[in-house]
Amino acid sequence: MESSMQASRKYELDCQYLNSCFLGNGEGNRQKLVETLASRDSQELKLIHQTFRALYNQDLHHVLSTIRHNDALANAVYLRMSEPQERDAEIIREALFGRRVNVNTLVEVVSTRSSTELHSIKQAYRFRYNSEIEQDMAHTISATFKEILLTILKSSPKYGGRIDTSMAMCDAKTLYEAMETGNSVDWKTITSLLTQRNTPQIKSILSAYKELYGHEFSKFLKSNKCGKFGTEMRMVIRGIQFPGKFFAKQLRGALQSGGDGREILTRVVITRLEIDVREMSNVFAAKTGWTLGNFVRREFNSAGGDKGYDFTGEFLLGLLRHC
Repeated sequence: MESSMQASRKYELDCQYLNSCFLGNGEGNRQKLVETLASRDSQELKLIHQTFRALYNQDLHHVLSTIRHNDALANAVYLRMSEPQERDAEIIREALFGRRVNVNTLVEVVSTRSSTELHSIKQAYRFRYNSEIEQDMAHTISATFKEILLTILKSSPKYGGRIDTSMAMCDAKTLYEAMETGNSVDWKTITSLLTQRNTPQIKSILSAYKELYGHEFSKFLKSNKCGKFGTEMRMVIRGIQFPGKFFAKQLRGALQSGGDGREILTRVVITRLEIDVREMSNVFAAKTGWTLGNFVRREFNSAGGDKGYDFTGEFLLGLLRHC
């Protein structure tokens, strides 16, 4: 077990690498920086942040934010060192007001975070941008996805993590009646119910639905009766119910499209690192025959000889090894 003096010295060295790489005149030792930061956990990163301020009288987060759009490694380190709710608030902001509206990213964040996490994200967004997520989303994205995402953003956190299985059974029956009886789907009842339940309770409702009726609620959403609204609702429901599978599918789409998968890989690996990255990696490998590590290597080692991308890939691989 290391002494407090040894720990302090360790974090000072980390800060020296950070300063050399991102504030110095040269590139610094990026390989060493990647190796050390990849092994640090969330608590250690907070101590590094504090140490950097004490040593250089600068906020490391601010330093990285000023260069991250032109430096792939700085961007990855910035995301890794951000508080989860602040990071997600910024991801949502960029998805809404970046080069183009990125609905996939909005669905990713809104559907895979708990009601409690969404509450914290909304607070962080309000504090940073002096605006409401719901308001910005309502003015920016298309009608159907807008209604679905706003429904989940309004999901009630009042029960905390407590699950009421009896209520879940009753709600599952309500969903069935709204979905599978009659000539049309009663979307108003469905969205109203989802708004009034927190994420753990919604998951319990979906489990009860399968127990009662023998198939997933999301399966019926694929039927012609549900139309476009059902297709988009299914995407969100799958994110709530099976986040690991949801992320694996997102990555599979990036792999199969042959496009630039670096952005989604960086975001997904870092945001899910201490949550479900192993499950996601296993599902991804089972569906594609690729390990997540090999996908990272393909995307970042083929970036036209750009060393910044090479180091970013090594950083992500290091995070995966230490998770």
